[in-house]
Amino acid sequence: MKDVAGATVLITGAAMGMGRLFAERAIAEGADTVVLVDVNAGALEQTAAELSGGATRVLAEVVDVRKLTDIRACAKRVANTAGPVQILINNAGVVRGNHYFWETDPVADTKFTMEVNALAPMYVARVFLPQMIESDADCRLVNLASAAGLTANPRMAAYAASKWAVVGWSDSVRLELEQAGHHHVKVTTVCPYYVKTGMFDGARSAPLLPLLEPQDVVDSTWHAMVRGDAMLVMPRTVILSETVKGILPVGVRDFVADKVLGIYHTMDDFTGRNPG
Repeated sequence: MKDVAGATVLITGAAMGMGRLFAERAIAEGADTVVLVDVNAGALEQTAAELSGGATRVLAEVVDVRKLTDIRACAKRVANTAGPVQILINNAGVVRGNHYFWETDPVADTKFTMEVNALAPMYVARVFLPQMIESDADCRLVNLASAAGLTANPRMAAYAASKWAVVGWSDSVRLELEQAGHHHVKVTTVCPYYVKTGMFDGARSAPLLPLLEPQDVVDSTWHAMVRGDAMLVMPRTVILSETVKGILPVGVRDFVADKVLGIYHTMDDFTGRNPG
């Protein structure tokens, strides 16, 4: 894929944060239509109004991505208005943290986190992938996971579980598309460290693991998507942690991460956004 000019781009979690930045990037690069999907109707309406008025058509879709019926209804409206989606960015996500797992609510925390972070991207992709497969154009599926989907960390067990699920699912779908011969549809799995969007307010950086700027993550993701890269890990020092897993005994690795680098305490002061 050379660029997104003339394409229909759908972004979940698009009312604010990186979702909005992805939309701005798509508009700047000449997308024909940008579909903004979010459950926050007020913020979504405001963002759509602020991004409208140029050559790119901007559509706002209030959708609870935990509900397959909502996603299917959205897909029908988008198809009738803008045609098939060529680029799908699964960006919506939530964070619950600063508690040990046994202190969390199994519904408000665990179930909600798994539904939004793990099941929702699967639902959205399942609805839109068939039309991407049938398309003659180059198509892209981008799934925002997390470095927490690669490395365990205290006080975010459900979040880590949800992102581990995304990593495994997303890369498996990539392999399935290749195996089935649908080479025009590329999947990119994105695994950033904590991003300064408000979702991770209070989270700490660690040696070699700085908090990331949202624009940097969006720009790097965009380039990886266009190239059709299989995976993007930010910063690349996260990969070092993965390498260490296979070298050091668990006890030694935990000691270094906990006592030396302080990684296991990066969520101690986490507050995040008010879940509302």
